[in-house]
Amino acid sequence: MIMQAAEETPDFTTFDSVVALARDDMSAVDRLISVSLETDVALVSEVSKYIVTSGGKRLRPLLVLLASRALGYRGDQHIRSAAIVEFIHTATLLHDDVVDGSQRRRGRDTANTVFGNQASVLVGDFLYSRAFQMMVDIDSMRIMQILADATNTIAAGEVMQLMSVHDPDTSEEAYHQVIYRKTARLFEAGAQIAAVLANRDNGDEAAMISYGQNLGAAFQLVDDALDYNSSAKELGKNLGDDLAEGKATLPLIYAMREGSASDKELIRKAILDGGLDQLDEVQAIIKSTGALEYTAARAQEAADTAITALSDVPDSDYKQALVSIANFSVQRRS
Repeated sequence: MIMQAAEETPDFTTFDSVVALARDDMSAVDRLISVSLETDVALVSEVSKYIVTSGGKRLRPLLVLLASRALGYRGDQHIRSAAIVEFIHTATLLHDDVVDGSQRRRGRDTANTVFGNQASVLVGDFLYSRAFQMMVDIDSMRIMQILADATNTIAAGEVMQLMSVHDPDTSEEAYHQVIYRKTARLFEAGAQIAAVLANRDNGDEAAMISYGQNLGAAFQLVDDALDYNSSAKELGKNLGDDLAEGKATLPLIYAMREGSASDKELIRKAILDGGLDQLDEVQAIIKSTGALEYTAARAQEAADTAITALSDVPDSDYKQALVSIANFSVQRRS
């Protein structure tokens, strides 16, 4: 029997309304995160709390919570699982910002800007190791395997992206491999864990894997498009950061494929140089070639696939919330 969150069907027209459905569970996650960050090493606590409390949608732990409830789970290990997923994600952010030299995230200075690269890397390691300590407490070898494999895949994805930096010949296929490993894999793991906790069969587990994987892909595709079609205030980071870092994301890959010879050469040079001097010209080419529309279409396809994967999940408020998250992933502006 699938639990319902309320007697009346919620109106999931905003992301906040989805979050409200999981408010009690998310509060429990926040309490567990706070307790788990306690340590006698002051700098670890300071940096950890800075990054964990720096805002953000908490989409990955929310996914674990909602998916678990949608599949009928009645225990409390989804709380611990959600906190673990958030710690793994936060650790990757700390490391990413050091590797990329990022200065802004979620509308504020990055931890490496405030505390330095060394502290950010080491505290990222602390969060990874804390996550694995918490996995042991769940006492499920299956869940440990899922999270260990996901963490390893994310690390490999970081290396793949590093290898493709300043490479204007990056293919669309290679790009999708990077975003799967770096982003979609953790979404996938969170949704899969929900099925394992709820003791669902292989078919339901495969459906949740598909949901999480495609949701993560849609989210990253939109994120990459927003880097050329938003504002620094909306985005919470500096516009054009991907170009400054020499990352050939899908808008650039498509624009080079569809643009003129001179367009292609300008973008190639911008990727190779990693400078923002040509940002206005690059944005104009992206607009004229329909690269943003192409990227949006690929994101919509992924979101639609994610929603379709939920077709056999029994109807409930929680299922509808998962559908709404997939829709929100392609509608967002930040």
